[in-house]
Amino acid sequence: MSAADPLVVHVIQDVLDPFTSTVPLRIAYNNRLVLAGAELRPSAIVSKPRVDIGGSDMRVLYTLILVDPDAPSPSHPSLREYLHWMVSDIPGTTGASFGQELLVYERPEPRSGIHRMVFVLFQQLGRGTVFAPDVRHNFSCRNFARQHHLNIVAASYFNCQREGGSGGRRFRPESSQGE
Repeated sequence: MSAADPLVVHVIQDVLDPFTSTVPLRIAYNNRLVLAGAELRPSAIVSKPRVDIGGSDMRVLYTLILVDPDAPSPSHPSLREYLHWMVSDIPGTTGASFGQELLVYERPEPRSGIHRMVFVLFQQLGRGTVFAPDVRHNFSCRNFARQHHLNIVAASYFNCQREGGSGGRRFRPESSQGE
């Protein structure tokens, strides 16, 4: 990864430690491929995406998570990293639909600002070695990886803001929106 890579600029250090991507990860919502830094509105991400995982060995298992490090707002991320989805025991060369959904997909619905929605793919030690947290808010990718002995093998992200939203990253109190 180069220093100009959108993932490095917008996610590494803030959410993830630096890593080298070793497994292809393909994410698509309604057949629209998610590219790092793309913008998707809540109406486009109502249902969980199709996630295809590369690799060359079905015996290697992966865990996929989707987090929002900007919840509830980028200026005041008091719920960071909000966990929207978790799937474990995904065999290599398949997709998330072949894994075990530990936390059902919860559609992102940002209320203020532009939120980064981060997908992280971890390689597991073995089947049944990953467990869902008790709560979705204040999740930590770093702590989760340490606790479950996971290695990051791929990641991607997209930006999301409310349907009528426009502009850059700034905080606007709920009461002043639409004024």
